[in-house]
Amino acid sequence: MSQGADPATPPRDRATDAASEGKAPRTERGRRTMRAILDAAALEFGERGFHDASISGITRRAGVALGSFYTYFDTKDAVFRALVRDISDQVRDHVAPAIRAAPDQLAAEQAGLREFIGFVRGHKELYRIIDESEFVDPESFRLHYATTAERIAGRLKDAATRGEIRADVSEVHAWALMGINVFLGLRYGVWGEDRTPEDIAETIADMLATGISPR
Repeated sequence: MSQGADPATPPRDRATDAASEGKAPRTERGRRTMRAILDAAALEFGERGFHDASISGITRRAGVALGSFYTYFDTKDAVFRALVRDISDQVRDHVAPAIRAAPDQLAAEQAGLREFIGFVRGHKELYRIIDESEFVDPESFRLHYATTAERIAGRLKDAATRGEIRADVSEVHAWALMGINVFLGLRYGVWGEDRTPEDIAETIADMLATGISPR
């Protein structure tokens, strides 16, 4: 749900990574089938929640046979865990180009937030899925945020080394920045769209640059 990107890391094959152990697709057709299952699972879990969602509902939405599901996933829990990882990767891969293209770190954070809110508006179900993972699979929930914060911390430290931001940035700053992004995505991506992503990102970029003290 939250955004973070390591500009030096190329996108992985999410379909291959997401399968249950020993069930990774080996062909392009298999990867397409698994992608369809994950996309359908996002809609099924997003609309119905984990407990009311069903494997048959996922395969119906994906337009694949029930047996195709078990080719790649052992259980409903397994596809849910895979989906949480997949959502994290989708967000990362979506915002990464904008972050890489920015001229400096403050501009990168502005671009990343703008792209994140835009992504959320097209994938509103992701908040329900990530929030529910806290109870369905707490380790996936924790890993989602921990890995995102780690990526943010890494790029902040790199920027500090380049002299673009303050030298004492830490994990605290990374988690705070991630929290800003998460709740702005909820407010302006899921609950309402009454301000543009550009306007929101510009406001936060100004806050990061100048703080909230009187001018």
